[in-house]
Amino acid sequence: MEKVVLAFSGGLDTSVCIKLLQEEYDKEVVTACVDVGQPEDEITRPAKVAREMGMKHYTIDAKEEFARDFIFRAIKANALYEGYPLSTALARPLIAIKIVELAKKEGATTISHGCTGKGNDQFRFESTIRSSSSCNVIAPIRDLNLTRTEEVEYAESHGIPLPSDKLYSIDENIWGRSIEGDILEDPMVEPPEEAFTWTRSTEDAPDEPQVVELSFEEGVPVALDGQNMAPLKIIEACNQVAGRHGIGRVDIMEDRIIGLKSRENYETPGAFLIINAHKALEQLTLTREELKFAETISHTYSELVYNGLWHEPLREDLDQLLDHMQRRVSGVVKLKLHKGSLRVLGRKSPYSLYNEKAVSFEDKDLDQREMAGMVKNYALQAACYQKVCKKD
Repeated sequence: MEKVVLAFSGGLDTSVCIKLLQEEYDKEVVTACVDVGQPEDEITRPAKVAREMGMKHYTIDAKEEFARDFIFRAIKANALYEGYPLSTALARPLIAIKIVELAKKEGATTISHGCTGKGNDQFRFESTIRSSSSCNVIAPIRDLNLTRTEEVEYAESHGIPLPSDKLYSIDENIWGRSIEGDILEDPMVEPPEEAFTWTRSTEDAPDEPQVVELSFEEGVPVALDGQNMAPLKIIEACNQVAGRHGIGRVDIMEDRIIGLKSRENYETPGAFLIINAHKALEQLTLTREELKFAETISHTYSELVYNGLWHEPLREDLDQLLDHMQRRVSGVVKLKLHKGSLRVLGRKSPYSLYNEKAVSFEDKDLDQREMAGMVKNYALQAACYQKVCKKD
């Protein structure tokens, strides 16, 4: 019997996939859960369900790798898609890579996932799988065109253990938490407070503001309030401090890969804190032309990640460029957090391009009179246009 490795979260879709792969596809199923920072029960439950269903199961800890090799690259690029820090999309290629590695170890020629045909993850998983292996891909929920009701009925008729009912569809990793579905599908419904777990409401946030200092070396955070931390630890610490002050809630109408608009809510407190501080430091250390081009890089990089193209050579090219640009993005940023607001108070860097003396109104070294000729001949083409081309 041919062996298949199933990316297994323990939820409805992937739990149903186990039986479908056995009954409809005649496969020997091996399950795997890749830990990129999910809640503890979302790591232990898949292992328990797999055991109950008689599956060989793997739990793969990829949190450190996710923080170091994926999130830190996204920080350098200020990776925001339609205004929010990418989290779910950023984790998918790593999960797929780990599943491919396991398939090779197990001698499996097929990989399976529980994605539907309406979402983004089918693109992210399958493009990565096919670029790094010759494995076949099976997506039972999509390929059998199953509805959620049909899945539940199938699970009940086959004695498949299902998770306790959740009101929303939630995906979580150390960089962010997405919340969608149920009443949130109505764009006019305000997300209830119960939907959020990482961030406090502005009403419940502390009355007193908190000032923090975030230190960077070559474009990535290395210390919070003077305390040096490894990548995973500093992300966790920033999530806690920013979430306590209600930073990082996002409610958007997101444009999916297939063209559908989807109402999405996110909690990304640490990402908002770190990326805002990173941008503030870039303003101090990069030239005007570098900053302009950095905006183009950020947009392109984010689109590649969102669209499931982590393996695209252009992403690797941009990483090389970013590594070079970010060599000078080192220093300290001071920020104030208070009831959902995040404000930069100050920044300093040994590579600062800011010349306080030259910009001062009291400076005489830069002779103001020398500017007259430059100003006189400024915007000549626009002046010609107004005088010649716009005659009445």
